[in-house]
Amino acid sequence: MAFTQKQIDKFNRQKYIIELEKISKNIFRMLRDSNITAKQFINKFQELKKRFDKREDIRLDSEYHQHLKAYILRLHKDTCLDIDFNDKILKDIREPEMSNLNRLQKLKNATSYKKEKHKSREKNQDWG
Repeated sequence: MAFTQKQIDKFNRQKYIIELEKISKNIFRMLRDSNITAKQFINKFQELKKRFDKREDIRLDSEYHQHLKAYILRLHKDTCLDIDFNDKILKDIREPEMSNLNRLQKLKNATSYKKEKHKSREKNQDWG
């Protein structure tokens, strides 16, 4: 069975987005775990980024995915590519970076779809 180019593109797009979200979840898990050292953080992040870099670059339409990709690239540059990155710096960035990931998650949740008929029902609930 042969796949159309559109199906192949959709599959590649889904895999790209899944990879982005996998990286963000792993970063959050590592930041939350106070036993992770800077060296462990860098090794895991490098491994995730290497797998992501193997994927063909895809145009992202969603604002959430664009911000997520920019966040991952920035954090990678600030941690893995910084030769001075150490346990103290990791400790200092834990809270702010978890807040950034939280903001990204809120952005994702804010764009979730809800049918118009359900919105009006909730809005008029206190009229009864």
